[in-house]
Formats: sequence, C-alpha cells, structure tokens
Amino acid sequence: MEQEKEITIYDIAKTLNISPATVSRGLKDHPAISKKTKKKINETATALGYRSNTFASNLRTKSTNTIGVIVPRLNSNFMSSAIAGMEKVANAAGYNLIISQSLETVKKEILSANTMFHSRVDGLMVSLAYDTEDISHFEVLIKKGIPLIFFDRVPQHNSCTNIVIDNYKVAYDATKHLIDQGCKRIVHIAGNLKRNVYADRLHGYEQALADNGITKDADLVLISNLNIEAGPEATQYILNLDPQPDGIFAANDAVAVGCMQALKQAGKKIPEDIAIIGFNNDPLCKVIEPNLTTIDYPGREMGDLAATTLINQLTGKGDINVSRLVLRSELIIRESSQKIKS
Repeated sequence: MEQEKEITIYDIAKTLNISPATVSRGLKDHPAISKKTKKKINETATALGYRSNTFASNLRTKSTNTIGVIVPRLNSNFMSSAIAGMEKVANAAGYNLIISQSLETVKKEILSANTMFHSRVDGLMVSLAYDTEDISHFEVLIKKGIPLIFFDRVPQHNSCTNIVIDNYKVAYDATKHLIDQGCKRIVHIAGNLKRNVYADRLHGYEQALADNGITKDADLVLISNLNIEAGPEATQYILNLDPQPDGIFAANDAVAVGCMQALKQAGKKIPEDIAIIGFNNDPLCKVIEPNLTTIDYPGREMGDLAATTLINQLTGKGDINVSRLVLRSELIIRESSQKIKS
C-alpha cells in the first residue's frame, strides 16, 4: 500500500487559493488574520490531514515545550497524584510532559535520563530509583543548562533544586504518638537507607525514642524493599520476637496494611496488642479496619510545586539557585494507633 503524501501549508493554500504565509499565520492564530479565514484554514487543514511540523519549529526556537518526568513507578497513589499536579501546571503554561518510570532500578533510570536528553526536553523532574547511588547520568543535562528538579527521593547536588517534606519531623511525631499511647517496643520498618526519605524517617524514629528515655534496639529496625510481600514477611519476624513489640511504624501504607492483615490472622488485636502507623495517606488507609493512622504526603502539591519551580526557571521568573523547598506534612491519627481513647 502506497504511503500518503504529507500535507503541507502549500497544499492548504492551493485548496483555498490564498498565500502560504496567510495559512501559516492562520494556523498560529495570528491577530492579523480574520476569524472567518482562520476557521476556513483550520477546517481545511483538518480535512486534508495536515500535521504541524513541531520538530522543525523546535529546531528554530531551540525549545520543544516538553518537560521530562522520571519516577520510580506509576502504580503509586503518591506518584499519580504528583504527576497530576505537574500536568495541570505544565499544560496551563503550554508544556507537555514526557513520563518514564525507572521501575526502581538505576539501570532503567539511566536509560530514561538518556532518552530525555536526546528528546531535547526543556527541563526534567526526577524522583530517584530505589537503588540509585550515583547520579552522574544526569550530569549531561546539568552541563547543558537544562533545569533539573528532584522531588521526594532526592540526592545532594548544588546545581539542582530539591523538593521534599520534613521526613525527620513527621517520623518523630509518629513515633512520639506511639510512645504517648504507651508503646515501649516499637518496630520501624524502613526502606533503603541510601534514599534520603527512609534515612530521615529512621533518624526521626530514633530521636523520638531517645528523647523519651527508650533505648533503641537494632532488632526492632527492619530494612525492607517495601513491596507487597514486605508486610507479611515483617509480621513473621515480629511474631517471633520476645518480648513482643507493642507498636509498628512502617515507611509506607502498603507495608503497614500488610502487617495489619497478617497480625489479625495471627489473632492479634489492633491497636490493643500492637498499634500501627503507616506513611503516605493512601486511599487504602480508610478501607482497612481499623482505619490506619498515617502521615499525609501531599503528592499533588509536591507535583504542582515541582512543575511551577521548573517552569519559573525556564522562563527566568525563578531563582535557579534555590537548593531546597520543604512542603508541610502532618500525622493523621486514626483508630489503628489509639490505644488510649481520648
């Protein structure tokens, strides 16, 4: 089957018996062209199957009006909320998003970063993969002066803006809440401590113990990949501890819910036998019984702020030297942690 010829502005001009320059201006909504003529031009362009040559236009303007986004995974309530915030801001400013997921591996993250570079994105927003230790694969973008925003899981880099919540403070607050409910042996299920979010949560947990006269116990800190199996696996470990823990602070809600289900199957009462707190405020927090105490993680606001900051840097409205922006987050107390009824 013979491939159809690509329609150009010259074909539209010939069909309408007007100049190619008039067609070009009409397609760009130029004020010098009447509404009636613009309508004819656009209707004819649609009928003929015309496609604007964005690539050629990008070469002239040295801008693609696209922003790249690399996230660990898309099947997360936090990430989908963050992307929704980014897309709303970007679209309003005339930018499109190119979204890629690293699938929690640095190998895929490197491929994604290279793809974004060769796609000539105007800027890039990134949340690091679980096992990323070296961020040299982003240096090619930084050296080209392409603005780079890291959010949630961030590295230390003087040339990039980081957007985070105060993971240390909210972890401290969560642990202190469990202590105030009478818990003395509190398990913390952490993620990879090379990631800022999990290291900061562990430090907040440890400081709350210290400030309340509780000696930290290495046996009560579990390092996990925080996947769907992590909750039941952690529960088996917890049930074998002697004396039994009376509190759990998990680094995400999925693990906390997995623990709750496994503990209930083992005959444990929540929160009477063991109080539980998660992290993220996923919708499942209100589905599980009892409802899960958690940390609110403002995904949409973080995405909104990341995109706004990046676009401000692209348009010269923002300070590219801002190194760190911190969003407010807070503990949401529900039944899973309330041993003492107010």
